[in-house]
Amino acid sequence: MGDLIFDPSDPAEMANPYPALARLRREDPAHWHPGLKGWMITRYADVRDILLGDALSAERLLSFYEKLPSDDAAKLREIIHFLNLWIAFRDPPDHTRMRRIMRHAFNGRAMAAIENSVEPVVDLLLDRLSGRVDFIADYALQVPAFVIMDLLDIPRDRLDEFKRWSDDMAVFIGGARNAPDKYERAERGCREMAQFFRDLIADLRARPREGFVMDLINARDEGDALNDEEIIATCILVLFAGHETTTNLIGNCVLTFLRHPDQLERFLAEPDLTASAIEEVMRFDGPSMGLVRVVARDHDLHGKTLREGERVFTMITGANRDPEVFETPDVFDIARAPNRHLTFGQGIHMCIGARLAREEGKLAVRRFFERFPHAKLTDETPEWRDAMVPRGLTRLALDLEG
Repeated sequence: MGDLIFDPSDPAEMANPYPALARLRREDPAHWHPGLKGWMITRYADVRDILLGDALSAERLLSFYEKLPSDDAAKLREIIHFLNLWIAFRDPPDHTRMRRIMRHAFNGRAMAAIENSVEPVVDLLLDRLSGRVDFIADYALQVPAFVIMDLLDIPRDRLDEFKRWSDDMAVFIGGARNAPDKYERAERGCREMAQFFRDLIADLRARPREGFVMDLINARDEGDALNDEEIIATCILVLFAGHETTTNLIGNCVLTFLRHPDQLERFLAEPDLTASAIEEVMRFDGPSMGLVRVVARDHDLHGKTLREGERVFTMITGANRDPEVFETPDVFDIARAPNRHLTFGQGIHMCIGARLAREEGKLAVRRFFERFPHAKLTDETPEWRDAMVPRGLTRLALDLEG
């Protein structure tokens, strides 16, 4: 196609990508994007099949790294080392091995302890809110950050420090296009975060105590354990993914409700719809634009040949509004059923933190609107992140008294 249908460098397009994604879904569902140097896949069935199949690989970082000029490669050595140990970027059999071991740490006891910490965190942060606020910085960010920091035995007073490290990493991991010095920032953030967890693991080995990181250290499956580098990488993944995605979910949820007052009124009147409402936000304007994969072997899709090594953007946001699957897909309906959105992925890479994100979203959003039912937007053009993978707001200005 001759014209550029989707322009991720345009803030207006990123604020509302849905018309462009709908056009791609109709006219060019396997679209080569010259700016992204990759394929954009927008139909539900195609995205689902890619996530469930083995024609594409999650191990996308090494091929990218090997093509970098030597100066850039040197800047990213540390972060590439740890990201390549993330379960999210591994294919079987490595993925199978890590997930099998990790399930011993992500057990029912650990998940229950995490979920029990959400309510007091929400109440603590709501008590601090009044007047005009930046909802993202003052609430949506802090809820999941405190929950994950508690899980990982990180003092809450180090929030700003960990947020900086995470933000520095996000400019690389999230596909930010316009961030200056993003390689240097990503490497610095990863190095400092890794050192914190290296010190924590050493302390836990010397003075064992109960907790999630101790469970990761002790996790065994048929005698196999994670080594220290894999434990550090997993802690970085849990901290990074565990707060970022949920921050985006809470922020997108509140913005969507404020733009749909009829659905907000129903949400407040019918508490039984809370779970359904969170699922609908994840479909309608969820916390992930898409997932990136690499073609593992040549194959054809919609008359195009996808070549081994090429990047593929599976556009979750496009798939979640496919009219072949969802009736009136551009309508926000908190009672929608069924709602088979793809926001948390499919198959072996289904998000391991999906249950926690849902619980945090339900509590954080319902409690917020029950406390501040008259909250209003004070800026009709909220700031969206410059990124192709996560979808979330950098700022959301609200007047809590309306």
